[in-house]
Amino acid sequence: MSKSVRMLRVVEPTPFGPLALIWTEACESFRIVRVVIPSPDLPAAVQLRESYSEAEPASCAAVDKLARDMRAFLEGADVRFPLELVDLASCPPFQRAVLRAEQGVPRGRVTTYGALAAHVGRPGASRAVGNALASNPFPIIVPCHRAIRSDGRLGGFQGGPAMKRALLRNEGVEVDNRDRVVRPRFHYRDR
Repeated sequence: MSKSVRMLRVVEPTPFGPLALIWTEACESFRIVRVVIPSPDLPAAVQLRESYSEAEPASCAAVDKLARDMRAFLEGADVRFPLELVDLASCPPFQRAVLRAEQGVPRGRVTTYGALAAHVGRPGASRAVGNALASNPFPIIVPCHRAIRSDGRLGGFQGGPAMKRALLRNEGVEVDNRDRVVRPRFHYRDR
C-alpha cells in the first residue's frame, strides 16, 4: 500500500510519553506498519514529523482498542498482542523469523540474543539478532524488550534503557542496580 494512505493514531498519555500507531487498510483488516515509541534521543513527535508526515490522523473502534491495550500494557497490565496485528511483509526474512521468535517469549521472562539466534537456526548470529530487534518496527506489540545480552545485562532498546528496565520490572523481571537481569530467564525448551 502506498505511503499516502497510511493512518496515524497517537496513544497518550502513557508513562513514557506519547507513542503512535501507523496503520493501513480498512479498520476491519488494519495492519500496523509501525509503532513509534519515544526514545531518549528522538521523541515520538519528532520521529513522526520526520518519517510519517504524510500519515493522516484517523482511528476506528479496533484501532482505539489496540491503543487502550497498549496504554494498559505500558502501565503494567498483562496484555498480549497477536502477531496478526502487524504487517511483517515489510521486514526481511531473517528479521521476520527473529520477531516471530521474540513474540514467543512469555511475559515476565527474558531470553538472550544468542538463544534467539540459535532458535531461528543461526547460532552465533546474536549480533544480527540484536540488529533485527533494534530496528523492530513493532516495539511493544513484538516485545523486544524481553531480549538481553548473554551476560545478563539489558542491552539496547529503542525506548532507551530506562524504558526497557521499567517494562521488564512491570512484568516481574528482577533487574539489579547494575542493569543485570537476576531472574527469570526463558528457554525455548520451557514451552
